[in-house]
Amino acid sequence: MVDLPTTARAVIIGGGIIGCSTAYHMGKLGWTDTVLLERKKLTSGTTFHAAGLVGQLRTSANITQLLGYSVELYKRLEAETGLQTGWKMNGGLRLACNEARWTEVKRQATTAKSFGLEMHLLTPQEAQDLWPLMTIDDLIGAAYLPTDGQANPSDITQSLAKGARMAGVKIFEDTPVTRVIVEDGRIRGVETPFGVIECEKVICCAGQWTRVLAGSVGVNVPLVSVEHQYMITERIEGVTPGLPTLRDPDRLTYWKEDVGGLVWGGYEPNPKPWAVKGIPEGFHFDLLTSDFDHYSQFMEDAIARVPALATAGVKQLLNGPESFTPDGNFILGEAPELRNFYVGAGFNAFGIASGGGAGMALAEWVAKGEAPYDLWPVDIRRFGKVHQSTDWVRTRTLEAYGKHYTIAWPSEEMQSARPTRRSALYGHLQAAGACFGEKLGWERPNWFADLSVGEKAVDVYSYQRPGWWDQVRREHLACREGAVLIDQSSFAKFVLKGPDAAKALNYIAAGNVDRAVGSLTYTQMLNARGGIEADLTVARTAWDEFYIVTGTGFATHDFDWISRNVTGNCQLVDVTSGSAVLSLMGPEARNVLALVCPDDLSNEGFKFGTARRISVAGCSVLALRVTYVGELGWELHMPTDVAVTVYEALMEGGGVVNAGYRAIETLRLEKGYRAWGADIGPDHTPVEAGLTWACKMKSGVDFLGRAALAAQLSGGVKKRLAAFTVDDPSVILLGRETIYRNGERVGWLSSGGFGHTINKPIGYGYVRREGVDEAFMTSGSYELEVASERVAARLHLGALYDPTGARIKA
Repeated sequence: MVDLPTTARAVIIGGGIIGCSTAYHMGKLGWTDTVLLERKKLTSGTTFHAAGLVGQLRTSANITQLLGYSVELYKRLEAETGLQTGWKMNGGLRLACNEARWTEVKRQATTAKSFGLEMHLLTPQEAQDLWPLMTIDDLIGAAYLPTDGQANPSDITQSLAKGARMAGVKIFEDTPVTRVIVEDGRIRGVETPFGVIECEKVICCAGQWTRVLAGSVGVNVPLVSVEHQYMITERIEGVTPGLPTLRDPDRLTYWKEDVGGLVWGGYEPNPKPWAVKGIPEGFHFDLLTSDFDHYSQFMEDAIARVPALATAGVKQLLNGPESFTPDGNFILGEAPELRNFYVGAGFNAFGIASGGGAGMALAEWVAKGEAPYDLWPVDIRRFGKVHQSTDWVRTRTLEAYGKHYTIAWPSEEMQSARPTRRSALYGHLQAAGACFGEKLGWERPNWFADLSVGEKAVDVYSYQRPGWWDQVRREHLACREGAVLIDQSSFAKFVLKGPDAAKALNYIAAGNVDRAVGSLTYTQMLNARGGIEADLTVARTAWDEFYIVTGTGFATHDFDWISRNVTGNCQLVDVTSGSAVLSLMGPEARNVLALVCPDDLSNEGFKFGTARRISVAGCSVLALRVTYVGELGWELHMPTDVAVTVYEALMEGGGVVNAGYRAIETLRLEKGYRAWGADIGPDHTPVEAGLTWACKMKSGVDFLGRAALAAQLSGGVKKRLAAFTVDDPSVILLGRETIYRNGERVGWLSSGGFGHTINKPIGYGYVRREGVDEAFMTSGSYELEVASERVAARLHLGALYDPTGARIKA
């Protein structure tokens, strides 16, 4: 029996590195009435057998910052707690053995520079000087991050646990949570064999057990267990304590020093799922049977890289299960299904690198009600209903595991678990040559091949111009010169209805949505700091009803944000699957639509920013006069059962061609439209993003975030969004390229691509400086660093393309 408290402010479930880090940080925040419960012993789940490499660089600035926090914490933790952590800042090497990988590494070096992380490009010989045991015959180059390192997973977890106890947090081992108690939709406590602890908040850091435990209270956590093996050698001559960690992605392997020997493992393309029928009862401090046959696929390449391995003694081939996710990112945040239930799980074998920062972020999320900064790449709300299927999650996760070290091509699509969600037009688009991508389970046309001339609807990836370049250019110009039809049925669509709907929505929308029936408003929804939590359109369809449209991937996030912030007598309903959407765009859109629509489509009769029901091919359609491509056009929303009829009628009329999402991206870049999750998000305000015009600041009407915007308008900002172009059309901008003003680093690109109308590369990014204003931005000379090389660039504060034909000089 254990002397459990009967109440606590918060209960953490799981005593691995994530749970202990969260407990440590809860204590630091003054939440000393926190209890951590571990079913067996601390680290006994998967933490104890982690390899312990600590790398920092990711494609997101904020996730890189989070990992950097881990490093800073691990540096000082031993001195604080008196317990060793095994932390060594011995640096990290990443090798490149072919030109494509070298381009990727050079772009990573630029990304590191953008985010303020030290990273050096090395010659093969310089890399070998740091890691003398390896051969370099096939090396083109390497990258070195001196602040990367390694730690002992069990030691660092115990040190975090001691720090938590020092702050007053209580930790109980051998105390499983048998039930999370939920009554009337609210958390009431947790049940253990030794009694119930009443609490308001539960933080589930249960590793590979999280999916089942969270699922018991209706929370979906998309992760599954996968076997992961690494080998531990006996001592090897020449292996020194300061040897950097080594990643050899072209050989799918990683290496680190371990008491004079090496720990090395890899990410095979044919991973083995584990516990398909459930994790065995009592599994703790357990390993799986070593599978030498499966592991042998690494051996030839590993020995070729480190010849000493051929004669080294083998201590152990360690096989331990780890929890992995469908996109390779971990899962953090408050569950959208259940208030006050938080999750920190699914760390894809980099839980030690993430542990310090993830625990910090999760603790702040619990204590303050929001993350310390935008963590969208790992936010639990990036998932949706498709991820409720464990079969789907496992299939996709195994593909993601197999791509852990493969080249991360720009715009690369996953291939597994497809198709799942298909619009009513899928067959028609496939027959028309669509090359589909996938988002939140939806099949979406990315671009169209011309089957009549033998083009294949297959993606060919490259760090130069990709295989779909010409096809997207064709669709782009068709939209600028004629008319295109785009299936956007995957849009997330909600209805907010009730007598208090207008008042409630107008408070959480920065734009004025309390307008006449038939009005259409583009608006942001802000947090109290003025950060942009959602970017969407709102149509008023009745005095007590609003139709809300947002991006496919933001369905769960935006529904959660709206539902948790609206008040009064109104209800929010997700109607996504009931509505198909066809976007008809281009200067000829009105003429095309008029062939099958008897209604008044004139500019006077159907103005921009309005919504009306019209008849298209005899079908009732809700038409929204709006554009994300910078041309005349309508989004046509209709019941799914008439989508084929409307599509066929529009195509049969002639003068319109199919287009896809990659053309939407090139078109919106020219027009200067922002993308949530890239150019705008919770860390960016409308003032900083150039969207103040979309806010009702002059109305005198209060709204969430208004005070923060007013303060910025009067006191200035530290960053402002701008467009950048490069005169050389061969330059490839992807985002994260470093921005230089007069030779000084001032930011990085948040998104990048190509404008086929202006025939130039385009990027958007924030110029960062205290008190930055238009005069400062326009007075400098700019360069962009692209794959570690600087190119001259021009800054623009307005759109690069005007649909009337008057183009701004680019």
